[in-house]
Amino acid sequence: MLFLMFQLGRDRYVLETGQVEAVLPLLATKQLPGAPAGVAGAISYRGRPVPVIDLAVLALGRPAEPRLSTRIILLRYPSGPGRDDLLGLLVEQAVETIARDAADFTTSGVEAGMPPYLGPVASDERGLIQWVRGEALLTPEIRDILFRQQAAEP
Repeated sequence: MLFLMFQLGRDRYVLETGQVEAVLPLLATKQLPGAPAGVAGAISYRGRPVPVIDLAVLALGRPAEPRLSTRIILLRYPSGPGRDDLLGLLVEQAVETIARDAADFTTSGVEAGMPPYLGPVASDERGLIQWVRGEALLTPEIRDILFRQQAAEP
């Protein structure tokens, strides 16, 4: 499988590229007043609004660093039964892909209390890499807030 690698702080994470629509440079987001913690705002992609969440806020409690390697990954997110919408993920150091077998990833042994989007880990010469489950990034409440308008459209 092919994975897109990125960092949160010093740690490395991957998303399976089959979930990725596009990787965009860091763009200014439209602020969404009253949005839940971790929601960075929204961008326009091909004329459609796309909500953006900052994974560094969710995982580390601080915003992603605005660097040249900071990207917005557009993820095909399952927003409802039989429905996918785009969700932007603001991440750091998204400049590399790796090919790994899914069987290379195993449980970390510390699942209790971990956010549900953090999956199994694999190791290489640089240390551990953790698989992010894109479909588990949002709580049902936040998913409903971010995709309520799209669900109402025909």
